Parts: sequence; structure tokens; C-alpha cells
Amino acid sequence: MDASGYVLEGVSVLDLSTFVTGGFCSLMLANQGADVVKIERPGAGDDIRHSGPPFIDGESPYYWTVNYDKRSIELDLKSDAGREALYDLAREADVFIQNYRPGTAERLGVDYDRIAAENDEIVYCAISAFGQTGPWRQRPGYDLLVQGLSGIMDVTGAPDGRPAKVGLPMTDLITGMWAAFGIVTALYRRSATGEGEYIDLGMLDATLPWLTKQAGRVFAGEEPQRMGTKDPVLAPYQTFRTADGHINVACLNGKLWRAFCGAIDRENLADAERFATNADRVESMDELEAEIERTLTNRPTDEWLDRFVDAGIPAAPVQGVEDALYNEQTAERDVVDTVTRDDDDEVPVIEHPLNFRHATSGFRSPPPRLGEHTREVLREAGYEESTIDRLFERGVVGSETDTSG
Repeated sequence: MDASGYVLEGVSVLDLSTFVTGGFCSLMLANQGADVVKIERPGAGDDIRHSGPPFIDGESPYYWTVNYDKRSIELDLKSDAGREALYDLAREADVFIQNYRPGTAERLGVDYDRIAAENDEIVYCAISAFGQTGPWRQRPGYDLLVQGLSGIMDVTGAPDGRPAKVGLPMTDLITGMWAAFGIVTALYRRSATGEGEYIDLGMLDATLPWLTKQAGRVFAGEEPQRMGTKDPVLAPYQTFRTADGHINVACLNGKLWRAFCGAIDRENLADAERFATNADRVESMDELEAEIERTLTNRPTDEWLDRFVDAGIPAAPVQGVEDALYNEQTAERDVVDTVTRDDDDEVPVIEHPLNFRHATSGFRSPPPRLGEHTREVLREAGYEESTIDRLFERGVVGSETDTSG
């Protein structure tokens, strides 16, 4: 896999994780040129392959979104031969990622001490719900649970409604980003010291630093509240209904507030004493919302947007996901592209946002079919064809007919 000019060119990664936390981490590394080998269960693979519907030609497009630019090898880690093959790969790897519940890696013989015995320069990242220590360490944990435990759900949703889950696997993705950051910084340190590293990363720990504004209110002795799309310290800074949809408006200072009132032909609001300062507007937020929506619901979103853009007011429509992916801005910057498989099938890809001037980044290959690269990876590790044949015959590395999504 050619990665010439990439920041992580020459970095090899073994990814034993399933679903999103480890998968998004290794995806970020692959986007920067790392050679990621995805270690999967024979005949089954990563559970995200089967996450759906919808499916496209038997594959989950959700699986696609976190597995571009990887190679797939099937290994039965419960067999001696499968573990030995993994150790052989680990001797030459730079990074090792797993997201087992604490204790599972030790039972399988793929814990840090065992892998470091083969390669003491490896950067090993162990991802779990609550980390390797503490009274909750053995509890299962998924995005929904961590969104609830982290306070995110408590501050999301309508004030008089239930706590709301963010509509994407937010804590999985947060954790994956921290993992990639930790791995890259550990590789940087290794370049200076020659020492490998062990990274213990818990999803809950990874999520709490993202509370920022809400945590600040707690530190000040206040209790954050659910406010819908409103902001606790700025107004108007929220979503408003229009005649045909919704629009977000962000007035961060008095100048923008007065310009906004002029754009909607409501100069009387700018002159009103109860809305004179940002603090006044925050105190009168519900009344302010009613006054603004009484006007905005008279015209369609596009008409208001034209007025706001002309007036220099920060505003944008609330788009559906399809419109968010495909619009003139994303088209100009090649954000959504395709990668082509050997059979000429095109797979859509959302490019990552790092655009370097002096380095290369970006996805080069489609997500792998299950076990697609088993023979190739073992051959690179020095295995003879006859040895690989025997591993296939014994089911240690699945079947060469495994190409399921």
C-alpha cells in the first residue's frame, strides 16, 4: 500500500478492536498513511460488518465509514497457531490496539506484557469503557451508557423533556480520537527515547474533558440545565423555526444583535430595554425567542439566509444529513469522494479534514472484505505458502472463500 509523502508512512498497526472506538482510531492513523492490519475472528469478523440494516450488496455502509485503508486478516486467537501468528506480526508492528473488557486480553494471551515480550518498542493502546482500574472496570459500557454517565444526556434535549442522546455515537468517536492522539504522541516520544508505551484509555475518562462550558458551571457552584438549542451565556444563539424549516442564528455581541434586528425588520427589539445587553437577553431568553420566531416563521429559510449573509450575521440552515454531505462547499473541498475496488465497485468515503501543505493525507483504498488480505499479510511476515495453506486447512485463518461484509 503506497503511502509516499504521508506523515505516518512506515508505521504499522495491528487493530484487534471491534465496532467504533478502536476502529475510528485506526481509521485516523490510516488516513495519515499508517498500514493498518485488521485482526478479525474467522468466519465472523468485526461485529460492525453486520450492523444494519441498511446493507449494500451484503455489506454494512456503517462498517465502511470506519474501515477505509485497512487490510483484513482472520486469526483464531483461541488457538495456539493463531496466537503464534499474531506474535509474529507483533514483532514487526509499531502499534497494537484492542478494546477488550479488562481481563480478556490476558485470558487470550494478547495483553501488553505478552506482546511487549515480543516487541518492547510497541505502542499498545487498551481501550475500555471505564479503564483498567477502578470499581467500574469490569462493567460493560457502550456509547449510550457513557453519554448518560458523562452528563451529556443530562444537558441535551428540551428543558421539559427527557434527557436526550446525541444522535451519533459521540463518545465512541471521542474515545477513538483520544486513542489516535495518544498513539501519535507515544510514537513521537519513542522516536526520541526508543521506548514503547502502554496506553490505558477509558471511554468515560475520554468524554469528561469535552464538557468544558458545562463543567465550568459546576466549578462555579451552578447546576447545568437542559436548554434545547439555547446557550446558557449567549442570546440569541439558538435554532429558530422559519416558514419551511429551521435556521441557526449566533449573535455573539451587540453589533451583531443590532444588525440581526435590522435584517428581520425588527429594530424595535434592538431598542427594547429588556433586550439591551447580552445579559438582559439571556435573562429574557424565552420572551426573546417568542418575539424572533413570530417574525421568522413568516418567510422561508433561504430568504432569511440571504438577508443574514448580506448583513454579515452568523446564520445557517439546519440541514438533513444528505444535504450536509452533498453541497457546494463540500463539493469544492472534495470532502465526499469514492474509492474503487478491484471489481470496479465504487464505495463512498468521507475524507478526513487535515489538509497539509507539505504532506499527503487521505484515503487510498476501500474497506476490506473479511479475510481479504490474510495470505498477503502472512506472506509479508515470512510465512511460506505451504504453511499458510495448512493454517487455512485447520481454520486458524478462516477460509479463503470468506469475503463477507
